Order: sequence, then structure tokens, then C-alpha cells
Amino acid sequence: MPLRPALSPLIAALPSTVPFVGPEAQERERGRAFRARIGANESSFGPSPRVIARMESVARDQWMYCDPDNYDLKVAAAAHHDVAVENVVVGEGIDGLLSLVARMYVASGDAVVTSLGAYPTFNFHIAGVGGRLVTVPYENDRESLDGLLAAVVREKAPLVYLSNPDNPMGSWWEADEVSRFIQALPETTMLVLDEAYGELGPASALPPIDVSRPNVIRMRTFSKAYGLAGIRCGYALAETQVISDFEKIRNHYGVSRMAQIAGVEALADQSYLETVVARVAAGRRRIADIAEQNGLKPLASATNFVTIDCGHDGAFALKVLEGLLSRDVFIRKPMAPKLDRCIRVSVGLDHELDIFAAELLGALAAARGN
Repeated sequence: MPLRPALSPLIAALPSTVPFVGPEAQERERGRAFRARIGANESSFGPSPRVIARMESVARDQWMYCDPDNYDLKVAAAAHHDVAVENVVVGEGIDGLLSLVARMYVASGDAVVTSLGAYPTFNFHIAGVGGRLVTVPYENDRESLDGLLAAVVREKAPLVYLSNPDNPMGSWWEADEVSRFIQALPETTMLVLDEAYGELGPASALPPIDVSRPNVIRMRTFSKAYGLAGIRCGYALAETQVISDFEKIRNHYGVSRMAQIAGVEALADQSYLETVVARVAAGRRRIADIAEQNGLKPLASATNFVTIDCGHDGAFALKVLEGLLSRDVFIRKPMAPKLDRCIRVSVGLDHELDIFAAELLGALAAARGN
């Protein structure tokens, strides 16, 4: 065995895993494409025609580097949320921003609090800096605000993660409850409030944005309601010093010129966003109807997916998932205990939900051994 450069001890100890196995990888392994891609919480409705037209018009300009300051997009996001430009940082989607947050606030061995079964990519980034995850079980299919707070205090955690609305259950807390949680946090604990689905839930779930607090980072993305998952672009809102600290380590050329332009146009076309929100709501109702027609229980959702209680244990729900995958329907499911009794189905185009409706019965029958 030849000698080779040594990895750092931290990286050498990490497993070679990724948070999600993409549908493309599954298609390569299967040797055929999915007929319904309703598992990644993308928006099958796509970006607005205005965004598409603008992207087409600037395609020939992509020989230029992006603006490393992300200035136009920061100005647009600041105006959209009525904050100063100095309160906005742009990154490669929420995933890219979470990686920076982990580096900014977590030293090796630090306790970091999150919910058991919450967004795996956050966990992935915490592991990458040597943080010690402390997980709190969900209560009644929602992240437990009291449980998260108790863990933060007990562990003296420098960082806590909360998504609202939530993935993978689609549940949410009303704004006043989130505000009480924020007020109760130690001043030395940074809260990452992931609002990737914020445009899709009730407005009553979003607390007023207060960029004077130095221990709250609000994160938004263009991957969900705006239909731009492929461009990898998101932003965070926070107090000015927090944003300045992002600038110390962020990848200044990480967000492409096309992504910045698309983000500006997406924010400008709020009328299209309203149509998407309405279509998503209709799609949630359709998925819920399909579930109930098959004797399953859909959970209330404030996102662009519906989590469905299959009525048994995790092993049964996994069989349902596998049955749908074998029938060329791409969905996903929660894997944490108690949550794993469910499958998760993204809102898709009408023909995709038609396929899901047609194939669910067979997948259930196979899972039951019928």
C-alpha cells in the first residue's frame, strides 16, 4: 500500500455518507427514470415566466464572473423584507449558509441542539466541524420548542436549529410561540430559524423580522416556492455584525451570475408566487384526498409536501416507500423513530399525482402481503 497524504483526524473519522441520495443516483442504479418525481420537495411548477425570460436573455453573459458582493440580490432581498442591505447575506442555498454557520459558531466538541429527525444536512455540517449533536424528539409530530430550549440550557449549546414550517412533517408553530422561544433562549445561543417553506405556510407562522437581535439568523431559499432549486441560491437575514461575520468566511464567488439574476427577478414577481402558493395548496388537498381514499391519514401541512401516516410501524412505511419506488414513483420518508411510520409526498404536476394515485394501492397491497 503506497503512502498517501493524511487527512486531518476530524475528517478521517467521518463516514463517507451524504445526507440524501438524489433521484438521479437512484435512476442510474435502477437503469430507468422515475415517472413521478415527487420526493425532493422541489416545485414542479418551475420559476415564473419572467424569471425564465430574464435567464434566457443573459445566457450569453455567463462568461463573466458573478458579482462577489451579490449586491443586486442583497438589495432586492433587503427591500422585500424591509431591512438594510447590511442585514442580508447570500449563499449557495440554505445548505451553503448552514455550512458557514457551523464553522462560525461550533468548535470541536461543542453541543449543538436540533430535533431528532429534522433536516439531515444541518447534522452533516455539524459533524464536519466536530460538533456534538444533541437531538430532541418531536412531540405530536412537531418540533418540541420546550424540549429544544431545555436541551440548550442543559448543554450550554452555542447553536440550535429550528425549521418552521417543518421538514419532514410539514408541521408548524404560530409566530407567537416561535417568538416566545426566541425570547427564552440564552443570549449566547445562536438560533438558526430555517424558513425554507415560509412562503408556503400561513403568514401567522412567521414572526416579525427583528434584525436587532444578535442571536437569530432567519434563512430563506429560492428552491421551494420560487421553483429555482437547481440554481442553488438562498439568503439569510440577521443583525449587522452577524452578517459581517459571514463575510469573513463565505465563498464570495459561490453564487453564480445566473443565480443572482434569477433571484432578483423571482422576488420581483410576487404575483406569480401567489399563483404557486395557490397551486401548492390545491396539490396538498389532492394528496390528502388520495391518502384518505386509501385508508391513510394525511398530516396537516404548511409546506409543498404532505406527510402521510401509514398507520403501522416504520418497517411497513418503508415497504410502502419501496413499493412506490419500484413502480417508478419517487417519494421519501422520515426515518427517525415514531416519525418513520410516515411517507412524504411532494406536490407535483397533475399527471404526477395521477401516477401516485394509481400506484399507491398496489404499493400498499404489496406492503401488506396481499
